[in-house]
Amino acid sequence: MPTAILTGQPVPGSSLEGDLRSLGYDVRTAEGAAEAETLLAQVPRDQRVALVDARFVGHPHALRLGLTDPRFPLAAVPGAVTAQPAGRQALTRALARESASGTSATLVASDSLADRIVTALDADGSAPHRPELGSLVATVPADPQARNEARQAVAAVDDEAVRLKSAVKARDGFFTTFCVSPYSRYLARWCARRGLTPNQVTTASLLTALIAAGCAATGTRGGFVAAGLLLIFSFVLDCTDGQLARYSLQYSTLGAWLDATFDRAKEYAYYAGLALGAARGGDDVWALALGAMVLQTCRHVVDFSFNEANHDATANTSPTAALSDKLDSVGWTVWVRRMIVLPIGERWAMIAVLTAVATPRITFYALLIGCAFAATYTTAGRVLRSLTRRAERTDRAARALADLADNGPLAEGLSRVAWPLKAPFAAALTGTAALLLTAALAPYGSWLPALAAVFSVAFAALALARPLTGALDWLVPPLFRVAEYGTVLILAATSEVNGALPAAFGLVAAVAYHHYDTVYRIRGNAGAPPAWLVRTVGGHEGRTLLVTVLAALLTASQFTVALTALAVAVAVVVVVESIRFWVSAGAPAVHDEGETA
Repeated sequence: MPTAILTGQPVPGSSLEGDLRSLGYDVRTAEGAAEAETLLAQVPRDQRVALVDARFVGHPHALRLGLTDPRFPLAAVPGAVTAQPAGRQALTRALARESASGTSATLVASDSLADRIVTALDADGSAPHRPELGSLVATVPADPQARNEARQAVAAVDDEAVRLKSAVKARDGFFTTFCVSPYSRYLARWCARRGLTPNQVTTASLLTALIAAGCAATGTRGGFVAAGLLLIFSFVLDCTDGQLARYSLQYSTLGAWLDATFDRAKEYAYYAGLALGAARGGDDVWALALGAMVLQTCRHVVDFSFNEANHDATANTSPTAALSDKLDSVGWTVWVRRMIVLPIGERWAMIAVLTAVATPRITFYALLIGCAFAATYTTAGRVLRSLTRRAERTDRAARALADLADNGPLAEGLSRVAWPLKAPFAAALTGTAALLLTAALAPYGSWLPALAAVFSVAFAALALARPLTGALDWLVPPLFRVAEYGTVLILAATSEVNGALPAAFGLVAAVAYHHYDTVYRIRGNAGAPPAWLVRTVGGHEGRTLLVTVLAALLTASQFTVALTALAVAVAVVVVVESIRFWVSAGAPAVHDEGETA
């Protein structure tokens, strides 16, 4: 149980002690810094501890934001400071110096011990996180009049209304903002009051989506209608889990991983369900399902790569970005631009409605057209920004792009002896175009795609022979994804045998999971997956070369079996390592807000 140490003289009639206990704290009291230091030493080092001024006046949710958020080692609001185990050493040093000084005026002109400790932490380079309180009150009144005014300010603001409002993401899609969040926030509160956790809601969302996929797989009109309704309900739960996490500050490492990966698992499982349902009706749409998954995954890689490339870039603002900022001042354009990129809310709503009223083939056609337009719009805008902005990218950005590239031992080895090109993007584009064109034009069983794959390995090495700091180098990882996923799709389609496309779907899904996992590790500042994992699964160029060689050596039926075996092998390795990492104590404690796209 966390411990709160109340410092200073208690105030008669104050609800502070009760508020702290309602937040799960064991409350102790100390008159000054020396006694607080003694009590701090008695708290086990694996527990959270807080110093709170006994005169504190404020909303309970202000205390909750300042003292219970698990994402930060140190956090503070006026009159209170808290430390998790990772921040205990810094807090102990600051309190020891304050105790040794023997005076309350050595650091700042304040008689609040908690605030003086915060100032000391700032000076020590261990600045605590300070949450944005907005209209919430958190203060230490200096006299009775100030206390009365603070209490009136507390009474004037509805703490619960602010808490509910802050549970909703500040930036989201149109469908989510106006059709889901107005009521899902209350569902989140209902879950919180019954002790449900965000991870439980996330799991319920996954199970609901899997049931929806199962209903779609029946191939009946009733099954399609049920699938559409369940998919919408799954999305409502998907919004609720994040709102529950923000409402109750139940962020966790495991929750970040579940939230980050389950969205993709739900959507792609639903694609498979639609394809199975169409097959029951005599319509083979596996190529469309796989194409939709490839397109959607590549869209996300474009987002991830561009954001990582510009994570800490410093440069003048491009004219394209300036135009975007001007459009943001016109309210309706903001929502139009958010809708045309087909974010997850709009996309799932479209899929659900079309599933219920149309056929799987029409659903996939609409999805492919919508995603293709969105990908063209977003990518073109980012290319324009990159070309008109002379950004200076850091070593961190270059390293992140190299990690996202997922080069295996073949390309890595060749890159050490390759002549560095000034245009890695051109090298990646050349290799990708040659590979896809050869795979599309050559008959099944030809060795030409394998030769093109060897060619693309060489160009992948050239692309990685120098740091990815050029204006368009952020496109290198997406091009590698297009090359690998597209080759698997084309070869499976040209084999013209039942089962090849479903097997290819499974392989791309397994590899895509590995690539998403890489993204979220980088976002958590944990670096890329271990080198042994990348070597074991071959890297993008190794897997692509292997698939092309298998297509040249094996009959179509044997190729299907080989794709299935490869999909299972890759899935087992990457999923087991991913689970090991994300549930281990060393995984980053992050909270991901989810992708709008």
